[in-house]
Amino acid sequence: MKNLMGFSLLLGTAVIAGTVTAQSATVLYNERVVAIEQTLPDASDLWVTPADLTRINDFVLKPEGACLADLCIPVLQDRDSDMYVTRSGQGWFNVTGLADKLEQAHVTDYADSIWSFGAMPLERRAFFRGGEAPDFALPDRDGNIVRLSDFRGKKVLLLTWASW
Repeated sequence: MKNLMGFSLLLGTAVIAGTVTAQSATVLYNERVVAIEQTLPDASDLWVTPADLTRINDFVLKPEGACLADLCIPVLQDRDSDMYVTRSGQGWFNVTGLADKLEQAHVTDYADSIWSFGAMPLERRAFFRGGEAPDFALPDRDGNIVRLSDFRGKKVLLLTWASW
């Protein structure tokens, strides 16, 4: 942020006398496209209202932190922090800061204000721990029937190929 003759400039958005001019953004996550009408202008992070946080990724801001089901990430809310700030009486939550804490991949098109978030590692772990392929049977190269269940408890690599 640069301060020039009493005016602060932040990413081309004027901040005059403590009033913040908010920007819009589009957020892509989990097959959703969420249009955010107002974000807190920032050079590298996506700051949204707590209500928009829930629209983006189902996290709810509670007194104990940002929570999704039983998972709660502690967030200081009584003063400005790396995850939460108050500007002109409005609370703003740092979505990219949360993604970083969760080791969630994200990319940004700053020119068009588009933010895309990958799957949270917690979601991927649950799939790998609980994911189980359905049993099937196929002939091997010698014509013998082989079932996936024959390899239960072992690591299996399945290779498939198709001419199309």
